[in-house]
Amino acid sequence: MGGRQRPPRARGARSGKSAGAARARVGGRADGGAGRVVDKAGRVNGRARGRVDAKLEIARLEGYLAWEAEVSAAERDARAFADRFPWLSPGEREGLEQAYTADRLRYAEGVVDRAVERCQQLAARYRSECRRICARWAAVCVSVTLAAALCAVVPAALRG
Repeated sequence: MGGRQRPPRARGARSGKSAGAARARVGGRADGGAGRVVDKAGRVNGRARGRVDAKLEIARLEGYLAWEAEVSAAERDARAFADRFPWLSPGEREGLEQAYTADRLRYAEGVVDRAVERCQQLAARYRSECRRICARWAAVCVSVTLAAALCAVVPAALRG
């Protein structure tokens, strides 16, 4: 999932409502309810107002669509699971479907959260490695520059 957005916490089974109505209640936004920060200069999330980062928006859309696919799969599997119990009343069947769907979505959200956490850990590790490598290269460059300067200055000082 490209730019994974946090799935809405209140999301559960659709409880008999139409698919469009259930999808429309996801925080009112396609980014899964992620907040916006507007600074004093009028920039939204660090970007000039009105400027759209296409890669970020595509990643958000990809994350939203992947989550919606997971919700649909959970509901489909819940219906298939409830079909195994033909003796259930319609109310019991709906309750079972809702419980199954909610449990599956909690599990899926946990999987995604763990993956995001691991990505953040790796990103932090790679940033620290990059800083360490840059510091080493800076030290090497300074050392080579000083050595070259000494090689140029010392013979001239010895002659004169």
